[in-house]
Amino acid sequence: MRTCTIEELSHLIDHTNLHADATTADLTKLCEEARTYGFAMVAINQVQVPLCARLLAGSGVHVGAAISFPLGQTTVRSKVAETLVAIEDGANEIDYVVNVGAVRDGNWDLVHDEMAQIVDACHAHDVLCKVIFENCYLTDEQKLGLCQVASDVRPDFVKTSTGFGTGGATLDDVRLMRANVPAEVKVKAAGGIRTADDFLAYVRLGAERIGCSAGIPIIEELRRRLAETGTQELTLE
Repeated sequence: MRTCTIEELSHLIDHTNLHADATTADLTKLCEEARTYGFAMVAINQVQVPLCARLLAGSGVHVGAAISFPLGQTTVRSKVAETLVAIEDGANEIDYVVNVGAVRDGNWDLVHDEMAQIVDACHAHDVLCKVIFENCYLTDEQKLGLCQVASDVRPDFVKTSTGFGTGGATLDDVRLMRANVPAEVKVKAAGGIRTADDFLAYVRLGAERIGCSAGIPIIEELRRRLAETGTQELTLE
């Protein structure tokens, strides 16, 4: 039987603010909340990395930069350069968007080269790399093709969505991704996850990170449920 404490569940959350109009005050609040709740990471746009790295120094909360976000429609060279700037500025994790058009075209050489270069750049600096599939635009066959590339390249995570497309995470997509990448490649669910029940459903399917902006109400709801039962751990299986 698998159980988790509130602290363990909190550490599955990437606390997210990727809005174009996010201010310094908004990002400061995001970082303060991430510290307080012990979230794994703040997910932010690349330009905000220096600020968040400074605010989170020594906290254990990672700074995650979104690369080529949210469209993924930049060159491999541009994505690698943006990745390296983010790392230099203090990012501990990189979430990059694949070239969705190349996936839909079946241009697997480009997709593989892009993933390999970005993963290599991250791992050379001991930085985690997450690959955003943006599944809402893909067929199951195309998702499986990306899983095959990831199985070869071995990023740290494959991720369902940006949250800015026509759809977000689905249980079917997480199930498909978890079943078709090696155990060492973890799965991140993101996009539209707003309730404690949604959160638990994805974790039970094997998602090891949850990207959302509703982390605080989710954790507070789970804390309330534990208090009602008088237990310290939540049963997941």
